[in-house]
Amino acid sequence: MILIFIDQSEGHIKKTSFEAASYGVALAKQLGTSAEAVVLGSTQEDLSGLGKYGIQKVHTLSTDSLNTLDAQVYTKAIAQVAQSTGASVVVFSNNTTGKAIAPRLSVRLQAGLVSGAVALPDTSNGFVVKKTVFSGKAFAHIAINTAVKIIALNPNSFNISITEGLATVAPFNATVEQSKIQVAAVNKVTGEVPLSEADIVVSGGRGLKGPENWGLVTELASLLGAATACSRPVADIHWRPHHEHVGQTGLAIAPNLYFAIGISGAIQHLAGVNRSKVIVVINKDPEAPFFKAADYGIVGDAFEVMPKIIEAVKKIRATA
Repeated sequence: MILIFIDQSEGHIKKTSFEAASYGVALAKQLGTSAEAVVLGSTQEDLSGLGKYGIQKVHTLSTDSLNTLDAQVYTKAIAQVAQSTGASVVVFSNNTTGKAIAPRLSVRLQAGLVSGAVALPDTSNGFVVKKTVFSGKAFAHIAINTAVKIIALNPNSFNISITEGLATVAPFNATVEQSKIQVAAVNKVTGEVPLSEADIVVSGGRGLKGPENWGLVTELASLLGAATACSRPVADIHWRPHHEHVGQTGLAIAPNLYFAIGISGAIQHLAGVNRSKVIVVINKDPEAPFFKAADYGIVGDAFEVMPKIIEAVKKIRATA
């Protein structure tokens, strides 16, 4: 049986969990077995709806102590579900939550782990998983030989597949420890599309010359329903908040469309965005390294190019 961890926040399932569900169900079909899921904490979602992704049964642990992520508590709870159901593979999304839990679960279950998977395993001769390495510049094929296997799927690397059906939802009787973590305060960023969940991201760099010019980024993002981001230098000099910093030392993202405006494309920045499906670069320097990674590139002054793009988007929206 394939067990899929469904990650949720404040009662709502994250988009990356639907990708993990589709991946786990496809793997179950490949191995000729069933796919089940586990959800921790209280949720406002109709969990039976996970059946349309191919999941047959959802195990729920709705204890209040699970509403706040504590990786150690989550690990012990998921381990009980995996052992009770006889799961042979446990699937996570390789997001912040998955990165915190999957390695711990690997130790607890004595299971081989591959994080950053980008494709279904090759089971023609063993169990070999393809993953990204060297900040996405290459791929490695890792064989897992343990009885129980854990896979953490890179976000936006597997298409969501929707069919029809309802899943059986059943409470799971597990021993849940009290978390040793106490949350003193929660400071939320409101009114913005979360970077980790965004399909489109509009990002700016020092080429915009100052925070007073950031309206070019935010206006295009607003028109496209996109999240905004920035390069590290921009965050370091406090033009933009640090939670918008994407790159090797910031947030790694994989949107369907990434606009890079006035960003040179240093290797550290590319490491955080090179899994984007389509990259559009706008820079007046024709030798900017980012152009080598771009799917579309515009050599020009952002202060001349961006108003034209914004106006074109407005016209398209007006006629849509």
